[in-house]
Amino acid sequence: KLPVDVKDKAILHAGPIIRPLGDDKFEMVSVGPTTSMRMEKFEKEFVEQTGVRVIVGKGGMGPNTEYACKNFGAIHCVFPAGNAVVAATEVQEIVDANWRELGMPETLWSCHVKMFGPLIVSIDSYGRNFFEEQKVIYNQRKEEVYNEIIPHVKFIK
Repeated sequence: KLPVDVKDKAILHAGPIIRPLGDDKFEMVSVGPTTSMRMEKFEKEFVEQTGVRVIVGKGGMGPNTEYACKNFGAIHCVFPAGNAVVAATEVQEIVDANWRELGMPETLWSCHVKMFGPLIVSIDSYGRNFFEEQKVIYNQRKEEVYNEIIPHVKFIK
């Protein structure tokens, strides 16, 4: 059982850098999103059992997350890489820290945030996977573009 209720809330797959301020208070210095795909095998059950509505991370997700989003009314979003300090500025307050014995990156940090973003919705509440849809389009265009550039960069082939 989680030590916090995430029903109708958001979670962020991230590796934060936290500055202790004393008196059990903390400041978010940097919060870089980490690869969500590591959680893919757990996502269906996690969303179903916790009622979380927004999952934020880095990179795409697969069929378990698509199913969870479609059937339990959630979305998966991507926080663009390289914006860890921007993300940290959106954290208004760290309100709790659970599992501290696991170390800073694995601690469950509960935060209040404001206007958190920029975010890209990678899987919507209908289960549509933006990244997978874009892969299809990319692959359709790839051969044409590839054939166009080969005469200019012969070392490719």
